[in-house]
Amino acid sequence: MEEYKISRSDSISLQFSESSNLLEQSGYRYELQERETPNLYRYLFDYDSIPKVSFNHRHVPINMPEKIWITDTTFRDGQQSTSPFTVDQIVDIFKMLHRLGGKNGIIRQSEFFVYSEKDRRAVQECMALGYEFPEVTSWIRANKNDLQLVKDLGIKETGILVSCSDYHIYKKMGLTRKSALEKYLNSVEEVINFGIKPRCHFEDITRADFYGFVVPFASALMELGEKYNVPIKIRACDTMGYGVSYPGVALPRSVQGIIYGLLHYSRVPSEMLEWHGHNDFYKVVTNASTAWLYGCSSVNCSLLGIGERTGNCPLEAMVIEYCSLRGTEDGMDLSVITEIAKYFEEHVGYEIPVRTPFVGRNFNTTRAGIHADGILKDEEIYNIFNTEKILNRPVSVAVDSHSGAAGIAHWLNSFYSLTGDNRIDKHHPIVAKIKERVAELYEDGRTTVMGDAELEDILRQIDFSLYEKLSHINVKIVP
Repeated sequence: MEEYKISRSDSISLQFSESSNLLEQSGYRYELQERETPNLYRYLFDYDSIPKVSFNHRHVPINMPEKIWITDTTFRDGQQSTSPFTVDQIVDIFKMLHRLGGKNGIIRQSEFFVYSEKDRRAVQECMALGYEFPEVTSWIRANKNDLQLVKDLGIKETGILVSCSDYHIYKKMGLTRKSALEKYLNSVEEVINFGIKPRCHFEDITRADFYGFVVPFASALMELGEKYNVPIKIRACDTMGYGVSYPGVALPRSVQGIIYGLLHYSRVPSEMLEWHGHNDFYKVVTNASTAWLYGCSSVNCSLLGIGERTGNCPLEAMVIEYCSLRGTEDGMDLSVITEIAKYFEEHVGYEIPVRTPFVGRNFNTTRAGIHADGILKDEEIYNIFNTEKILNRPVSVAVDSHSGAAGIAHWLNSFYSLTGDNRIDKHHPIVAKIKERVAELYEDGRTTVMGDAELEDILRQIDFSLYEKLSHINVKIVP
């Protein structure tokens, strides 16, 4: 890459960018800005009111990487918020992650603890499966004992915590920026000396002084990587969910600003950048997608969004987002999403909120009669995509006081798998009779949705011969 000096007195230089094919100024080299007191951005985070979103109307270019992927933290950050998984459960879920991610490894890595004997057995059993993807990685404290555990297990990459906001540096650790930077660089160097690739978790990056600490630290890590010829990953952690993706939003909360700055000022390659978000302000999926769009190759997620407080970015959501942005499933098996949801409910005992997109029991279920009427005519009218084909989740209608004749007809057709000439129209006499019986139950004070067994029993009581006929037609019962 040829460099063009403007003048001897000017430190700014021009470089030809192979990504934009333009001459770009490259003289911006930010140095660590030491402070006696922390910068807590009190004009944004005064703690006694809702955090504020400020704008400076600066825009950075979209810079989608050639390759993007997903990494998993279900067994690390995710497991911190639920009852601990058993070894068998971890192995089962890991196998499903492998199938979901497909042969192209869209789910590239999965992150594990290694502290307990159970953790280590789970790591060993998952690694023994011999999968290329997801690769097993770890998360540790950067000390010799933990590093030896990682090395003994044969794990090639580990995450280490390098908190970057003054909230953590000054208030939690009692350090200054300079002492924190030195401590972190020593820790990373120690990881490298153990023969392990470091992944640096920039905790609380959306409250950090971006130009005063984040950029100089990231630049120092890139120099350290060059010194040892070892790739050093940076995980930008939106620990509190403060990240915002609005156009023109100011740092430190700007997701696109953070990614652009790490790429442009610290020269971190896209493939070495990862976004890790939390959902405290309902922005976790949009923020992860924005990170992709502006140059971050990897987004870190957990299955069903489990994780501390409001949780991490749901992995299944980013699988769907990947397909939306790329226009292809790229070898992934999306039907495994439904298997994972069932496994969590039936084997882990995790209750998924029923309205959760893609995995909740009601995500493609309608109760409104007018919607059911549309679905009866053509399910595409009210279903987001072919959920039966893609997710192995047929569209369904729940019967309650609002379902109407169309809802009951749809229930009969879906529950008994009726097709072609066997399908029951909403004007069929049996529909009116069932509707009348259902209405009586709600007039008597019922408030809950009707169950399949209850509706089947009503049909049996009203018209036993039709019940027997439909039961013989049935080849599979669709839940």
